[in-house]
Amino acid sequence: MTAASLVPAHPVSISAGRRPRRWVGWAAHAAALTALPSGLWRIVVALGGPSGYTPAGLLEICPPGLAGPAYLLTLSVLTELAAVATLGLVRPWGERVPRWVPVLGGRTVPYRAVIAVAGVGVAVLAALWTPMLFWWMLPHPGMTEMGRLLVGLLYQPLAAWSPLLAVVTVDYWRRRRPG
Repeated sequence: MTAASLVPAHPVSISAGRRPRRWVGWAAHAAALTALPSGLWRIVVALGGPSGYTPAGLLEICPPGLAGPAYLLTLSVLTELAAVATLGLVRPWGERVPRWVPVLGGRTVPYRAVIAVAGVGVAVLAALWTPMLFWWMLPHPGMTEMGRLLVGLLYQPLAAWSPLLAVVTVDYWRRRRPG
């Protein structure tokens, strides 16, 4: 198996047969994977695994009882779903609602709405995760040294989510705009 065989074939889009560029497909898949390391870590923490936090620090991110683990699990699932939604910008379901979806199935997705949502996503993700680039310069008193290293490494990919989404969004706009 070669690296090229790992990239799914680009389907012909409904937008005048314009396909996403190959590297844009790679960028969309990379964006979908950026949330995976931190999400898996949160799931481990929610299930009682090692967190890298001191006991007091752990109470801040995962309070005792069901609320803390439920929050971490929900956050992990929603974050990954948002990341995977980037693939819609290079797949047919980002241009036409799949037929199996009740009521909306088969309808064309309004490209301006997609671009607006993706643009807001780019801005929000940049605001949330760009500070992660400075993780190593900030104090983390509620963490162990190994935890600080581990969490830093697991959350660093999130800093790439916004620029990856931005390039995929621009390509989506390029393909879907009229004319």
